[in-house]
Amino acid sequence: MTEQGTRRSSFGVIGAVAAACAVCCVGPILTFLGGLSLFGVASSFVIGGAGLLVAAVALAALLVVWRRYRCGSGGSPADPVPVAAPTPRGVGAGDRTGDG
Repeated sequence: MTEQGTRRSSFGVIGAVAAACAVCCVGPILTFLGGLSLFGVASSFVIGGAGLLVAAVALAALLVVWRRYRCGSGGSPADPVPVAAPTPRGVGAGDRTGDG
């Protein structure tokens, strides 16, 4: 045989081995990739659901704070606020109570 004929036959054997490996291993490889994609889809739903839950809680908190801010202490801002009359400061305790 010539040197080129030996080279061609060795590439033919390597090609046949590569083809046999591809046919044999394609099932487990595709199964692994399919499992990864299945877990990817599942995690997308879980992470997306958690994101929606966080957004709902944040929206509820925002509404509560907004309503409290808008209403103040329960009355409208135009209502008068009662204020106690000031008491004069005295030197002793009797001055404040009116005992004398």
